[in-house]
Amino acid sequence: MLFKLVIVALFILIVATLFQGLWFLLKDRGGSTRTVRALSWRIGLSLILFLLLMLGYWLGWIHPHGIEPGIGHPRPLG
Repeated sequence: MLFKLVIVALFILIVATLFQGLWFLLKDRGGSTRTVRALSWRIGLSLILFLLLMLGYWLGWIHPHGIEPGIGHPRPLG
């Protein structure tokens, strides 16, 4: 459960830095590097999130779920 909370927190931080970058883009009008810094943080956090998801899958902490083939589906034609 803690792992999933970390994932959600990282996702919220990614969205927050995205909006922060938008805010700086609109407010600064090209006068500073705050937009680039905010978007660089977003890229770094996204990379960390991706690596954590891969690690969680590899260690068995999270499992993909979805529709399993053959359950609840009609047979394919052909």
